[in-house]
Amino acid sequence: MSRMQNITRETANTMPRAIDLGPTAPDLSFVIPAFNEAENIAETLNRVSRKARRLAPQSEILVVDDGSTDATLELVQSGHWGVPVRVLRLSRNFGKEQAIMAGLRHAAGRAVVILDADLQEPLRYVDTMLEKYREGYEIVYAVRAHRDDESWLKRRCTAAFYRFLNIGSEVPMPAGARDFRLMDRKVVDALCALPESNRFMKGLYAWVGFRSLAIPVELQPRGGGSTKFGFRRLLKLGMTGLTAFTDWPLRMWTGIGMVLASLSILYGLFLASRTLFLGHDVPGWSTLAVAIFFFSGIQLMSIGVLGEYLARVFSEVKGRPGYLIAEDVTIAGMPEC
Repeated sequence: MSRMQNITRETANTMPRAIDLGPTAPDLSFVIPAFNEAENIAETLNRVSRKARRLAPQSEILVVDDGSTDATLELVQSGHWGVPVRVLRLSRNFGKEQAIMAGLRHAAGRAVVILDADLQEPLRYVDTMLEKYREGYEIVYAVRAHRDDESWLKRRCTAAFYRFLNIGSEVPMPAGARDFRLMDRKVVDALCALPESNRFMKGLYAWVGFRSLAIPVELQPRGGGSTKFGFRRLLKLGMTGLTAFTDWPLRMWTGIGMVLASLSILYGLFLASRTLFLGHDVPGWSTLAVAIFFFSGIQLMSIGVLGEYLARVFSEVKGRPGYLIAEDVTIAGMPEC
């Protein structure tokens, strides 16, 4: 029998229907966010489909095309895969965090694996994750075994970011954690139930809790292309994480304000006492100018911190969805017999 492909298209919808895990639900879902991964996506799907057929009697692959401008979507739709492949094409590039959520909301598996499309994460670790999952762990996630492939500056900035993030945070977040992970259905449902639209997924994975286990992973070089996470995207993601999971920047400026106010009062008393008892004049305009510029800078910085938190509140209040689905394509393939 030749391979048959049945392609169904669904009109774009921002909020998916609730997933009913009936007796025919797949045992394992692979969620693969992809943005301009034409050089890697075909090989990724070939490897994932072989792994899926070996690991689970019933499985599915969800590719979330995050507004790609290359041939990523065409390659997925024209390919021949051994397991059902569902493609969610977002209306534009909404970012990896939102692409992951789109995949999780549409994944029907009893367990879900999130995997990047760049082939950096070897699929052999999925076997280990599945083994630990069967032992009772509800989240099994990958952490970088080392960061030797990164520059000194990036390693230092990453370490500093997670150190700041964990100050006052409700839950600790491991610095080397990856999005590459296997999660039980109950974890996926908990993540999908969270109402916020600005998402820092590594923080949300930790916040929902459940029995979790980290496994060290040796990353491979990218199969092709270049990373989509430049400095600007990393900075934006970092600000989202800081404002979503810790309020210490707000409290810090409260402390700075109290210290500066106390010092200014003490200095004012010192000047008044010296003039009253010793007859010295008040210092001149240079001292006054420096003080004005210094305190003005402090005020602007504190307003900036308030603005970052207010921007997150404003974004959430608007209630816009985190992403829009322009096309939903299901490719159901039957292996040759």
